[in-house]
Amino acid sequence: MAGKLTTIAFDADDTLWQNEQFFRLTQDRFAELLADHAERDHLEERLIAAERRNVGRYGFGIKGFVLSMIETAIEVTEERVPARVIAEIIAAGQDMLVHPIELLPDVEEVVGRLADDYRILLITKGDLLDQERKLAQSGLGELFDGVEIVSDKTAPVYGEIFARRGVAPEGAMMVGNSLKSDVIPAIEAGAVGVHVPHDLTWVFEHAEPPLDHPRFREIDRLGLLPGVIDGLD
Repeated sequence: MAGKLTTIAFDADDTLWQNEQFFRLTQDRFAELLADHAERDHLEERLIAAERRNVGRYGFGIKGFVLSMIETAIEVTEERVPARVIAEIIAAGQDMLVHPIELLPDVEEVVGRLADDYRILLITKGDLLDQERKLAQSGLGELFDGVEIVSDKTAPVYGEIFARRGVAPEGAMMVGNSLKSDVIPAIEAGAVGVHVPHDLTWVFEHAEPPLDHPRFREIDRLGLLPGVIDGLD
């Protein structure tokens, strides 16, 4: 690999702290609310379809998820959804927005250790206020030299971030749980992409791993990241 590593960027949700599990719990609650109107599998299909339609309108995050649930509830009840159910959906979303942060294993130790030797960035997508809240509650904020909250993660977005921050892509590494958002576009932008799989991954984030690419790495837990970095030298 050409270029000395200078910068390590981390994804946030399901890389540094739990996130998807709260969406799954809320989806279970949603299915219970509408059990009299739709089978669970059918309801999930309609919700995924609504999210797919709406991601370009509302972006990624809890607020778009709540609006997609409301839209799905209206559809499956043929516009007869009780106001009580809408209120319950909104309440479920509000609960998600105040849920305490749960750091994943090894996060504080690994990020803190690497911050001594590298420029550390946080690159995450989603709702600005929610991501700022989670970062503040995480206790990790002081470890990052820069924070980027973007509407989506693509190769041009990574390229723009690297250029604006004076980072040579060949000296950068992006670490995250999503192949589609964290790893593949970062590799396309010229960086090393490190995949740290999470047990739960949103259906929109699935992609095939670029196993043969020289800048692709995969580890099963974040605690193994320092070893990957040592192996690049």
